[in-house]
Amino acid sequence: MRTNSPFKHHQHSQCIQQALRNAESLCKKNGFRLTRVRKRVLELIWKSHQALGAYAILEQLGLEGVKPAPPTVYRALDFLLEAGLIHRLNSLNAYTGCSHPKDDHHGSYFLICQHCRNVAEIHDTGIDQQISSLAHRENFAVSEQALELSGTCQNCQGSAHA
Repeated sequence: MRTNSPFKHHQHSQCIQQALRNAESLCKKNGFRLTRVRKRVLELIWKSHQALGAYAILEQLGLEGVKPAPPTVYRALDFLLEAGLIHRLNSLNAYTGCSHPKDDHHGSYFLICQHCRNVAEIHDTGIDQQISSLAHRENFAVSEQALELSGTCQNCQGSAHA
């Protein structure tokens, strides 16, 4: 099992810079255009390990003196989703960065803290195999697989939230 967890100590500025380098490399390789707005939206998403909604992104851009219309942000989000650089969390109607955009992954699994709203992306081939086996047994063709688990992260368990 691999995880990109904000619940454990890591160098946050390094993960932001790595995400941006990965995005630039992947876009160049695939002939995609990573515009200034798209890159800034991606950077804002990675700036926090909390999932961000489109209007929170708009608000942040407004604080920076940039006033894009909502469709501009939604187009940037659609591009980043299509390029595999971010994930949409349906339960939160928000977005989080993809911790491994270069890897082909069958499913996306997320641990979402109900208190601090930090999100950890998990990859586990065992879960992939179980879902594939269950779907096969039921003659079901899976087109998209995402699992969002809500709970309390280790940091919040040790605080008054627990």
